[in-house]
Amino acid sequence: MHLIKRPCLIGAMAVWGTTVSLAQEQAPDIPAWLRSHIGDGEGQIARVVLQRARALYLKKVTAGVVKNPCYFAMDATRPHRGGLGKRFYTICEADRTFRAAGTGHGSGRNVKGVANFGNGKECVKNFGNALDSYLTTGGAYVTAETRTLFKGYYRASAKQEAVLVRSFVQFDGEGETANARERDIGGHAAVLLRQIRYRWMPKSPYANENGCVPVGTLEDYAGGRSNGCTSWSRPDADKIIPLLKDPTTVYIYPESKDIKAVAQAVSARRPSSSDSPYWNAVCLKQIGAPKFWSRETLGPLLARFHKEPDPAAVIRPATCKK
Repeated sequence: MHLIKRPCLIGAMAVWGTTVSLAQEQAPDIPAWLRSHIGDGEGQIARVVLQRARALYLKKVTAGVVKNPCYFAMDATRPHRGGLGKRFYTICEADRTFRAAGTGHGSGRNVKGVANFGNGKECVKNFGNALDSYLTTGGAYVTAETRTLFKGYYRASAKQEAVLVRSFVQFDGEGETANARERDIGGHAAVLLRQIRYRWMPKSPYANENGCVPVGTLEDYAGGRSNGCTSWSRPDADKIIPLLKDPTTVYIYPESKDIKAVAQAVSARRPSSSDSPYWNAVCLKQIGAPKFWSRETLGPLLARFHKEPDPAAVIRPATCKK
């Protein structure tokens, strides 16, 4: 929750957040131990984010969709701060545990001739659900299968190579997040291989039919951005992904209605009040006003810049020299 006693000014414009009364903060439906984690400080969760995440979880439990004792939430209005900003939350009410971790956000894109909907590393300005937009989409998700994929070999030390195997938890959405599977939206460790080449290694269990394996340079981008997924540091991913073995809910704030409400309030230069929708003031000061790019608007524009694939083209396994 964001407590602001008076609006701060950037020139003539107010830094717009939300004010919450003590009565609202102590919402009776939230257990007392969990209410102690509500706040604007590092590692705390905003009241509206917790309430929506909890409501989604209880709804899915009641419907028999979810039996996992834990549920998850993300506040994409908070700053990333080089991967150190804790804005992804693991909440397990059965054993009264609450944990906050860092997570990346969608990078967006600057597509020449279409639009610039890119995001910086610290704060998210642009959100959306268009295919190939690389944007974060707020709303309701239920976790599905976990796929563990071989990515390649990398140099772990001067004399040793290691295998990068990365797990990816698929998210299924509803409403504005309904195309999450089509967009390959999910959660995974923020690590990949760059500068990939192929090496002859026929005895490797990962070799393709030509006896080749990918070899690259390991890159940890926990302090960077994703293609729209939630991306965690490797240590955090090692703790979070096992908890997703059974389906559960992930709620990501903000939704398009929140984005539009904040943008309208900023445009009208309305000061903060108890009725103001929530947004982290640090990031709002940095971005000016947020924007939501719908798939109905952005999708057709992006589609024009994608060439139709050649149906006669055959994808063959990568080759390499013996």
